Amino acid sequence: MKTYEIACIPGDGIGKEVVPAGQTVLQALADAYGRFSFEFEQFGWGGDWFRAHGEMMPADGLAALRGKDAILFGSAGDPHIPDHVTLWGLRLKICQGFDQYANVRPTRILPGIDGPLKRCAPEDLNWVIVRENSEGEYSGVGGRVHQGHPIEAATDVSMMTRVGVERILRFAFRLAQSRPRKQLTVVTKSNAQRHAMVMWDQIALEVSREFPDVAWDKELVDAMTARMVNKPATLDTIVATNLHADILSDLAAALAGSLGIAPTGNIDPERRYPSMFEPIHGSAFDIMGQGLANPVGTFWSCVMLLEHLGESEAAQALMQAVEQVTADPALHTRDLGGSATTEQVTRAVCERLGAGAALRKAA
Repeated sequence: MKTYEIACIPGDGIGKEVVPAGQTVLQALADAYGRFSFEFEQFGWGGDWFRAHGEMMPADGLAALRGKDAILFGSAGDPHIPDHVTLWGLRLKICQGFDQYANVRPTRILPGIDGPLKRCAPEDLNWVIVRENSEGEYSGVGGRVHQGHPIEAATDVSMMTRVGVERILRFAFRLAQSRPRKQLTVVTKSNAQRHAMVMWDQIALEVSREFPDVAWDKELVDAMTARMVNKPATLDTIVATNLHADILSDLAAALAGSLGIAPTGNIDPERRYPSMFEPIHGSAFDIMGQGLANPVGTFWSCVMLLEHLGESEAAQALMQAVEQVTADPALHTRDLGGSATTEQVTRAVCERLGAGAALRKAA
């Protein structure tokens, strides 16, 4: 029996509720299949760790994660700690430390969920957004001088390299090639950002020649927001820079019904290091500890984790269980207009996994 070693980092806020829910569902799946198991190791890094140790994670924390098969992450963010400290001290430290350069965010309207686009059929919104996850606007290049004086100045430099742009565009073209529509939209802003984004456009054209079966087009990021709202059916796979895709993927999740259902995979495609999977909803301190958090985003992230591990059948079974649960309005959490709790949704998914396993055994 294959045993997968999973690092669990709940982080802050509702991450401490949804990551244990994800572990519960993964364990139920392993029990149902009986062909693999999980060994979970907990890492209590985040805001509480910062208050105790003065850092979001230990200096040698990456070494503790390096040998894991995957990482299940909750959220980073604490109202008592500056956001740039929590982000750079934990999540980005892992993403950049393990060169997880492809951030993948699937978006679609799940059964039973009422999205805000009333003229949009569920089949019209079925996207995957690929976000460059290692450089660009989040390179960390810049600084502040003359702080507190009238001449104070600050810079954040968007740093794009040919190797970084080539590899994320090639990843996106391959992903588009694997999907039924074989369609890619490359998001840019080269009308105003005339150096790095012009290079982005040029490299997109170069890489596209390697994928003659992929139909692709280019869209300016501001026009892209309107296209996502007004013409969702014209989109399929989308690739954008670190900042642009960060913003567009939150819009995509909102259009699909809620940030609470959206998953993310921070992927090292070369598999040199463990990849990290997380919901995108953030720490949501306003509902922390009340049992109101929607765990669907974490469960969908677990689907991506299973796919990355090569357990495609189990991933499909989990996704089917999640869709069966979202189809029942009685199991909608508050963000979806319902009153179900985190525990109720988790239990319902586990029950459907068990029922599905029984049906498979009977057949």
